[in-house]
Amino acid sequence: MSQANNTITIYSGKHQGHLNPNQLQNIHNIPGYAVVKQTRTAQFQKGEFTLAFDDVAEHIDPTTVSFSTPNNPNAATVLDQNFQFDLVGTDKLLQKYLDQIIHVNHNQGNQSIDSSGKLLSTQGGITLQTETNNIITINTWNHIKFPELPGGLLTKPTLVWLLDSNSNQEELMALSYQTQGMTWWADYNITLAGESDSCELDLSTWVSIVNKSGASFEKTQLKLIAGDINRVQNNQRTQPMMLEGMAKSSRQDFTEQTLFEYHLYKLPRPITLPNNSTKQIQLMSRTNGINCERKLVFNATGQRSINYHRPITDRGYWAQSEAKIEALLSFKNNSKNQLGIPLPAGRVRVNMIDSTDGSLEFIGEDSIQHTPKNEVITLKLGHAFDVKAKRIQSNFQLTKDGLIETIEITINNQKEQLQTVDVIEPMFRWSNWKVTQHDEPYTQLDSSNIQFGIKVPAESSKSFKYTVQYNWPQTIK
Repeated sequence: MSQANNTITIYSGKHQGHLNPNQLQNIHNIPGYAVVKQTRTAQFQKGEFTLAFDDVAEHIDPTTVSFSTPNNPNAATVLDQNFQFDLVGTDKLLQKYLDQIIHVNHNQGNQSIDSSGKLLSTQGGITLQTETNNIITINTWNHIKFPELPGGLLTKPTLVWLLDSNSNQEELMALSYQTQGMTWWADYNITLAGESDSCELDLSTWVSIVNKSGASFEKTQLKLIAGDINRVQNNQRTQPMMLEGMAKSSRQDFTEQTLFEYHLYKLPRPITLPNNSTKQIQLMSRTNGINCERKLVFNATGQRSINYHRPITDRGYWAQSEAKIEALLSFKNNSKNQLGIPLPAGRVRVNMIDSTDGSLEFIGEDSIQHTPKNEVITLKLGHAFDVKAKRIQSNFQLTKDGLIETIEITINNQKEQLQTVDVIEPMFRWSNWKVTQHDEPYTQLDSSNIQFGIKVPAESSKSFKYTVQYNWPQTIK
């Protein structure tokens, strides 16, 4: 059977970023799967005959196998199909050679000797009956010589078809199947330059591909499918990555095309994917000079939504908090900012240039969900060191049909430059609210959150208050 063209299409599972080594040890912990398409030529025989194909993945799903002869559709009819995975091993060989002659090399004292005899048992070692009818037991051995490989044992997982053939010549056969143990994801590397008032970054994107399928794929056409594809498997749904279109592609980058409601990405050159390996390939060329913004955000309560069940009237609920200020990096994913490409879910690592020696230093990482073009990407890199904040309740009053609450927030800036902190305050006590007093201007982000942009001079602190009134019908309380 001679080799022709191979194609492998990999679907990603529901994960963002890399899989740790522990996950990779167990095939069932690897999200995603692949569809393997292989073509071979084989000699057919008229009538019923058996055709074996021993170049399939160990973790194949036999129910997904498709067999055809594209150049001669009427060449044969498949009568039955078997997936044989009883692979050869020492224990299986020994079981096959019970009551037969084998040759064992083992140690006796300081010498290495050879013993031959009929294999009587493999329990607790090897028990042999020699030509002189002596019974010897061997607990450990160096190697065993078997006359031949017995029938029924295979060195590779094998698909075997029983065909009813009309052909007596060489035919091209096409095989496709799904296999577990393969996945892919995107990795983003950012190099950050400039200070907070002149933020600029460079972005490179790579694809990481894991092959734990139990087979190696030599010089194979690689495709990646992106989209939300439904599969019926243990009531679970896989979510491959979603992206559309590439920017600044070169002849070595992936090309993109639509496929039904999904997107397909094809590498223009053949690739080799060894079994038990992780390979990285550039997804798109490096993009330089992307405008960005460095932000400090303070959300003391961590809340972002309204309580819709009943009003929260507990006076001490989030009455005082001293949470950390988050350090964020954001940039617009649009064409004006040299991007404008839907980005697949993945891990983003951020490094910054040390201006004293030009070296790169790691400053944080985050993961992103599938992000369409024209959206803002925001990464949490850590917490501010020299800028602190605290939030206290300075007044609380229950009324006949609601409550009034005053919050005071203090920001302490020990940097040598002015710092702007975005303070997010959720109106979490009830859905009907109104800010009745505020020392600083605010923006309403949505139905339950407001934001203050507070500028704090260098090496100083700043406090401000706001008052919110909640109202609800008496029947709710």
